[in-house]
Amino acid sequence: MTRKVPRGVPRKLLRTPIHLYRRNLGWLLGSRFVYLVHRGRSSGLPRETVLEVVRHRPVSGEVVVISGWGTRSHWYRNITASPALEIRIGRRRYHRPRQRVLGESETAELLAGYVREHPWAARLLTRLTGWPMLTPRGRAELARTLPAVSFLPREAEPPGPTAAGPGG
Repeated sequence: MTRKVPRGVPRKLLRTPIHLYRRNLGWLLGSRFVYLVHRGRSSGLPRETVLEVVRHRPVSGEVVVISGWGTRSHWYRNITASPALEIRIGRRRYHRPRQRVLGESETAELLAGYVREHPWAARLLTRLTGWPMLTPRGRAELARTLPAVSFLPREAEPPGPTAAGPGG
């Protein structure tokens, strides 16, 4: 969202939704946010973050996010070094989801869809971050610097409530 990754109090505020997911209350955030568990690329320890969902396709289970700090985001660097361990969205949980980084043109199309579906959020993000989201040329520019990642459940996972597990 900004040029610098937040530290201190702003970082703690951005991480507060994690506590909801830890208590199996992530469903309160609906499908606008996803909880991501990944492995630290240096430490090897589990790490967690909550990200805004740019696209969610409930039928296929696809969840797409964008790295707001580009390739400098720790979560992005971690999942490109070692695949995600888990994601949770609403009441659904996917262990070891399939993931792929979207290409630039697909990311630009994704941003165009976000602007159509969430015009007020797109205007606010443009104002707060200076991102040129509102024009096709601006979205193409963003797509070159902000990678998007798609997560899908593994085929072996059963659909529906059983994928979420107890309390999930």
